[in-house]
Amino acid sequence: MHAVVIGAGFGGIAAALRLSAKGYQVTIVDRSASLGGRAQVFERNGFLHDAGPTVITAPFLFEELFALFDEKLSDHICLVPLKPWYRFYFADKTTFDYGGTLAETLAEIAKIAPKDQVGYVKLLAHSKRIFDIAFTQLSAVPFHRFSTMLGLIPKLVVLKSYQTVWQMVCRYLSHPKLRQAFSIQPLLVGGNPFHTTSIYGLIHYLERTYGVFFAIGGTGAIVKSLAGLMLRQGVNIELNATVSKITVVDGEAKNIVLADGRVIHADLIVSNADPAHLYENMLDTKQVDTQNKLKLKLAHYSMGLFVLYFGTTKTYPEVAHHTIWLGERYEELLGDIFNRQKLSKDFSLYIHRPTATDKNFAPEGCDSFYVLCPVPNLKADLDWSVEGPLLKERIIAALDKSILPDLEQCIVEDFYMTPEHFKSDYLSAHGAGFSIAPLFRQSAWFRFHNKSKNIKNLYLVGAGTHPGAGLPGVLCSAKVIDSLIPSLNIKCAKN
Repeated sequence: MHAVVIGAGFGGIAAALRLSAKGYQVTIVDRSASLGGRAQVFERNGFLHDAGPTVITAPFLFEELFALFDEKLSDHICLVPLKPWYRFYFADKTTFDYGGTLAETLAEIAKIAPKDQVGYVKLLAHSKRIFDIAFTQLSAVPFHRFSTMLGLIPKLVVLKSYQTVWQMVCRYLSHPKLRQAFSIQPLLVGGNPFHTTSIYGLIHYLERTYGVFFAIGGTGAIVKSLAGLMLRQGVNIELNATVSKITVVDGEAKNIVLADGRVIHADLIVSNADPAHLYENMLDTKQVDTQNKLKLKLAHYSMGLFVLYFGTTKTYPEVAHHTIWLGERYEELLGDIFNRQKLSKDFSLYIHRPTATDKNFAPEGCDSFYVLCPVPNLKADLDWSVEGPLLKERIIAALDKSILPDLEQCIVEDFYMTPEHFKSDYLSAHGAGFSIAPLFRQSAWFRFHNKSKNIKNLYLVGAGTHPGAGLPGVLCSAKVIDSLIPSLNIKCAKN
């Protein structure tokens, strides 16, 4: 039987591999010139940049994909543990290094607020309770039946999942800087800490237990290794191919139609496209069920992203691999981005310096940088042809005055992406960086389901589906459909 996967992001790649392991002949189709979805790699005169995800957690999820075929991740990818995981740089130029051993983290906390050491240990214990249920028990469980959600409600109430991440953190920590540092994680999956369900508080325990890593060669090296694994298993890869439509006959998904008019037959289809794009553009309106129409109408999308890439003709050895650069405002700034859809003059930044770990990302004596700035998505009335250059200059000036002195004199090969690029390049609804936001009312059963309600043999993976955005989330979405799709039991005879 032939399975077609639409979209070659990590969710789509993981789905393709799991289907291949089940005995399906698999074709994976993507509109980009290379695999990886948002995990593209840019090269500019010797400077390399991972375009998409740069933080690697839960490496066991990648190990599982290689283990499906009796291979080892370590034979193909070199993962290096980072220390610190993140350096927080505050507006008053003080820093907080997060990561390493528990004792090292507590020592860092003591520099800011000694009494919050006990609170952090309690926060970590609560994070483990969330992890044991929300991740271990539920991240790979389908939620297309409401009965599954009903059975979960008592556990969610006990965990106080109706509270936000910010409220959860404030229960345990008192110092404003530590509250910011330990509530920032939802932004890495598209959520406002003041609105995101505290289910995402599990990230603390996930990082503490499994660490934070960087793959030598970058995220692109992981994509390359997974591509090799797919090819070894006979997966057919179609690039530079945009899927314009899914053909549905008598309630069953039958074919995909490419923009060039080609038709590819499928016995089973997995969509790694943004669910909003799938339901609004790839299916006829009459084929979309009432439940999904309502979800689309009420959907609240993640913020947009402005991503600035550049090289420098000098090195900054004192800058950590991952830096969270925080502006003077926190809640008010996030309110501008998520609620008021306003592009403020100030900002907070995530700074990725891969040359801190892998010197091959830049020519000798140089550094490579990726700076991510959360901004409103395209529901805001912003002209990015005007705002883009202005925001770039403000960011460069701010970094020049703080952690990257002389940046204005040594910056080279700079370019950027705006929410407009996310819409045009990745077909992301409203140019959102992470599909729909991780609100409680958009989680589990309330999120886009991994199995179509009314179209047979149509499945969904990726950031907009259960369990959510981020590398662990999209990889787990493929595990969800793995539990739903029967094995053909012909793996040995397939090739």
